[in-house]
Amino acid sequence: MSEPLRDAEVRQDLMVRLAEARARTDELIGLLRPDALYDRPIPERHRSIFYLGHFEAFDWNLVCRGAFGSEPFHDSFDQLFAFGIDPVGGDLPADTPSDWPSIPEIEEYNRTVRESVDECLRDFSLSAPSHPALEGGAIFHLAIEHRLMHAETFAYLLHQMPLSKKILQPGSPRPAVPSPAPCVVEIAAGSATLGLVRQESFDFGWDNEFDPQSVDVGAFRIDAQNVTNGDFLKFIGSGAYDDRALWTRPDWEWKTSQEITHPGFWLLQGEDWYWRTMFAEIPLPLDWPAYASHAEASAYAHWRGKALPTEAQFHRAAYGTHEGRERAYPWGDEAPGVCHGNFNFQLRDPTSVGAYPAGRSGFGLDDLVGNGWEWTSTLFEPFSGFQVFPLYPRYSANFFDGKHYVAKGGSPFTAACMLRRSFRNWFQPHYPFVYAAFRCVER
Repeated sequence: MSEPLRDAEVRQDLMVRLAEARARTDELIGLLRPDALYDRPIPERHRSIFYLGHFEAFDWNLVCRGAFGSEPFHDSFDQLFAFGIDPVGGDLPADTPSDWPSIPEIEEYNRTVRESVDECLRDFSLSAPSHPALEGGAIFHLAIEHRLMHAETFAYLLHQMPLSKKILQPGSPRPAVPSPAPCVVEIAAGSATLGLVRQESFDFGWDNEFDPQSVDVGAFRIDAQNVTNGDFLKFIGSGAYDDRALWTRPDWEWKTSQEITHPGFWLLQGEDWYWRTMFAEIPLPLDWPAYASHAEASAYAHWRGKALPTEAQFHRAAYGTHEGRERAYPWGDEAPGVCHGNFNFQLRDPTSVGAYPAGRSGFGLDDLVGNGWEWTSTLFEPFSGFQVFPLYPRYSANFFDGKHYVAKGGSPFTAACMLRRSFRNWFQPHYPFVYAAFRCVER
């Protein structure tokens, strides 16, 4: 293939993907009533209005201003909407709603930025890039994935908004597949490959995904399905949720100081438990995965005399096979499709565990990708050979602090491009708002 033809194909692919990513964030923001954009449903995050400008400000600062040297046209917005959204330590700029600009002002800024980014994308050359960040279209891959991962972050905020603040949507049809009987799977000893290979041919990954690590994993036993709400209800009903002996000291101090009595997506109305979906409050679905904080998941595993899997154990169970070969995805090497799991914005809530048998792993485990991120017991740390991503130096390094845990897999709001085997997510152990499920391994 000639270089001009290849350039045209890559550029067209990037344009399509960028347009689709913008449509995702536009759709999510459009689910909020305008007056709700100035609310702060999660104390550790900015007001929702921040996200209306953040996606475009990030693209402008990264692409237009950073790689193409464009002169700023609204410097104050470039700075205002560039603040990080997950500050280590939880510090956010002090503000009141009146400190933020109006919606029309932000929307005009966004239109101008999108036109400028599109112009940059149409004009650059992959084969003879004028800036190192343009090689292989890296900077546009980064902008697309940044937008999509923070579409999920915005979904967390949207989920915590009162129903009166949202434009309610009808429920989505769900797979009508009976949940499989819970079972434990034996995983033979073997190796697990974590991370990505740095290649001359472009293969996008974030800095924490490099370099590849081959890890020897001993034999272990792991739950074939995620812990369900029904399972977790037994934990609470037994009184063990309030057993100090099951919690680490920091986790217990968090639980007691914040008066945590149940997972963040649960609601107690009278004597009945309900689950907060995106657009309704419904009786607790017992066969859905239990979304819980890392602290709660760890206490539950301790109660069962088990533990959360390590990152390497997750990889071995998710991508390994009886034959010793590793797959790109749990089900094989086929690109993610609607039959493989609950991801890529198909649904706005979980499904019953095991509802996607086509996505089952080689060892027979369900829902390893989609339906909820999966907690591991592994602290978020760099792989050997880690190099800070020069395009986004603060992406990972600030979070190698011993206070975040690796989460693998994906949720209903995780884009398909981030379901690759090497992708690593991470969260603080006491953050209750993420779509994070878990399963246990025997000690």
